[in-house]
Amino acid sequence: MKPLRIHYLQHVAFEGPGCIAQWAETKNHVITSTKLYCNESFPDLSQIDWLIILGGPMSVNDSEKYPWINTEKKFILNAINTGKTVIGICLGSQFIASVLGAGVYKNKEKEIGWFPINNTASADNFLFHDEKEYNVFHWHGETFDLPDNSILLASSEACINQAFLYGNTVLGLQFHFEVTDDSLAQMLTFGKEDIDGSPFTQQPDYIAAQKQLIVENNKRMYSILDYFEAN
Repeated sequence: MKPLRIHYLQHVAFEGPGCIAQWAETKNHVITSTKLYCNESFPDLSQIDWLIILGGPMSVNDSEKYPWINTEKKFILNAINTGKTVIGICLGSQFIASVLGAGVYKNKEKEIGWFPINNTASADNFLFHDEKEYNVFHWHGETFDLPDNSILLASSEACINQAFLYGNTVLGLQFHFEVTDDSLAQMLTFGKEDIDGSPFTQQPDYIAAQKQLIVENNKRMYSILDYFEAN
């Protein structure tokens, strides 16, 4: 197989690609990035095969504070319209929902920690296979409406729209399969003020101690990447 050219968009220094980079390196794919917080430029879409949009503490509605947001939205929509494989994680899923015409807004509850997502049973669901639910890592205060013509794949108690598939090549994940020990530690360091004791937030010590869940989530991320690689 010819190596894939995988490009990711990173919004803050402490939310990197995590285990996605490890998967790409193991598979001998080429992985490049645009670091928006360093004002780096977007690549020519003809030079990439996949686009992965990472998380961040800002909102897709914060274009006045972050002028690059509108440019990023155009870039993501062009990637979708030209048939690229596009995977959005947390803020990245909100970007995808937004460019597809759906609303993005504050969720009723903050969701930070290890909480289960449930199979919506609305599709042949490659996120779950034979499972009905399992724990994933969440860190978000906003949510999105489901884009038209997309399929809901997962929900949680605190947030209905947790994952969706648009067409065959566009996936939005509100949660973080990609976290590693190191990237989780970074998120806990730089985002600790978000943890306020509200019903769907867990304490940092508990979050960091769930080593087996990190391993399991990374395996699920690899499974998703393998799925898109084969299709």
